Amino acid sequence: MKHLSKLIREIIPVIIGILIALFINNWNEDRKDKEYLNRIFSAIEKELEDSVADIKDVIPAQMASIDTVDVYLNDDKLPMLDLLNKVNGLHFPTIKTNAWNSISNSKIELISYEKLSALADIEDRKENLQLRFERQLDILFPNLENAGSGKKILFKMTLGDIINAEQELIAAIEEILEKGIVSSEE
Repeated sequence: MKHLSKLIREIIPVIIGILIALFINNWNEDRKDKEYLNRIFSAIEKELEDSVADIKDVIPAQMASIDTVDVYLNDDKLPMLDLLNKVNGLHFPTIKTNAWNSISNSKIELISYEKLSALADIEDRKENLQLRFERQLDILFPNLENAGSGKKILFKMTLGDIINAEQELIAAIEEILEKGIVSSEE
């Protein structure tokens, strides 16, 4: 019995020491995770703001392209390649999602569902916009020598479709920014 009581008196401080060390370690890990999330969300917010600005810069050029297509729509001597030169080429915005991709590939479990859902929606919209750009290129490249109004109308329609998708993306990003979804701590 004496040995048991001595053993208990020696084990209790060890157990208490271990529990304190675990508590401190958990607290430190939580602190590091919060700091990491704050840096990531700050970067995400900046990327979203930059993306909105870039889209807003590109849309007027795309709308001017639509106007130019209208002017040359019935000019059957002007091939698509020359039309592209008149509209100063194709205009694509840069949609930045590097910080989002970084956290989604490493510590996604730290993010609330609301933030995950909102940021995943932006990523989906970015991919959708990219598919629309690719569809536009698929229409243009085989028809660069074509001067018919049908291909010009199709080009104009793809531009309108891209502009609509960009405007929807701007609205989604601005909603995230206005609600502060990415600007606060978890």
